[in-house]
Amino acid sequence: MVLYSKINGVKCLKILKYRKSPNGKYKLTLDNDRDISLYEEVILEYKLLLNKVIDDNLLIELDKRNQEYDVYYVALKALNSRIRSVEDLRQLLKRKEYPIEMIENAIKKLLDQGYLNDRSYAKSFINNQIITTNNGPYKIKRLLFDKKISESIIDEEMVNFTESEQRSKINKIIMKGLKSNNSRGGIVLKQKIYNDLKMLGYDTVMINDILNNYEFSNNYEIAKKEYDKLYRKYSKKYTGYELERIIKDKLYQKGLKYEEE
Repeated sequence: MVLYSKINGVKCLKILKYRKSPNGKYKLTLDNDRDISLYEEVILEYKLLLNKVIDDNLLIELDKRNQEYDVYYVALKALNSRIRSVEDLRQLLKRKEYPIEMIENAIKKLLDQGYLNDRSYAKSFINNQIITTNNGPYKIKRLLFDKKISESIIDEEMVNFTESEQRSKINKIIMKGLKSNNSRGGIVLKQKIYNDLKMLGYDTVMINDILNNYEFSNNYEIAKKEYDKLYRKYSKKYTGYELERIIKDKLYQKGLKYEEE
């Protein structure tokens, strides 16, 4: 049978022991053999080292305050592992099913302390995209918009992706496209590379300006290889003029032309 002390008629529990836990909290043993785990900040805030008596109402308040610190420290740990946007962090905390009010309070605190900063995130994200991907400016902007970074921040930080760097990347992508091509030629190959660059988020005027410096003519070796492949495929069903017409049409669709030498 547990004996409770009373203060002004309110049932209270005494704190008998404090023990530090590995997780940075303190375990408090109460005189009903119950243990509660609290952050040091909560213990100090509520002066529990001096006032060693807890009633039921205070227990509820301590639990809520402790959870607020839980949200804050989970958020801080997430930021220590890698830089995040405000929206990234908000979604992470929502997945952990913390109360919305506590999430927003933790985010505000981290913003005020300078641990969370969308501009720093945007700068880091853009630099990483430039170094590790072939993405162009428009695609990078879309990715940042998805993270709810403000348009003004994006535009101000995107100046770090200079026109010179964009042109250099476009040239490398074109060269790679030409080198790896083994089934297209002429305008079809040019259009494919154009579409690839547009999907990556480069400016269409810049793409065309650079593409016009390259020659996209018929490649005889590729045309012969494709002709032989098509011949093997369609000669099982067609012969003569009909076979040649089908093969030429298929080659044309690839931007290729093949004539026996």
